[in-house]
Amino acid sequence: MSEILVSQSYPSGQKLEIARGDLTTEQVDAIVNAANAHLMHGGGVAAAISRRGGPAIQQESDAWVRDHGAVPHHQPAYTSGGKLPCRYVIHAVGPVWGSGDEDRKLRQAILGSLQRADELRLTSIAFPAISTGIFGFPKERAAAIFFNAIDEFIQQHPGSTVKLVRITLFDAPTLQAFLDDFEAWRNKNQAEDA
Repeated sequence: MSEILVSQSYPSGQKLEIARGDLTTEQVDAIVNAANAHLMHGGGVAAAISRRGGPAIQQESDAWVRDHGAVPHHQPAYTSGGKLPCRYVIHAVGPVWGSGDEDRKLRQAILGSLQRADELRLTSIAFPAISTGIFGFPKERAAAIFFNAIDEFIQQHPGSTVKLVRITLFDAPTLQAFLDDFEAWRNKNQAEDA
């Protein structure tokens, strides 16, 4: 079970949370996989999800790529959760640091995942820190993009079925970077609202 460290509630009843925990044990409707465009789940978060979820996730991923081609940043793929406690895995393709236009691509991957969850009529979703591992995206920079993109989605879709958006992190440096940026982001928003 993850530990909720901070949260932000919205007038619409929606909520953004940061949690310390294992993404693969989250009991939400969908977890987001930090995927590559061909959905080959060989390393990092993707390998952990595939290992815990069983062979169905890679089989369904292979079928998705056969049917739809490479997965773009703005249109994540999805599969069942296999043996995971979630119903779905949304496979978001974040940018590799140094590939160009990384901020926009990461924002697209986050918003695309939220839109996919809404299309699937899901109520809860948990994200890892997409692109901040082996793809090398700076953690603090990613955190700011996450909070702004999630906030934008919630503000623009108050009637969405998605009521809970959680960012679930396990390694201390990433967790600290997101917690630090969350406080700065929240303080900035409160100052603007005052």
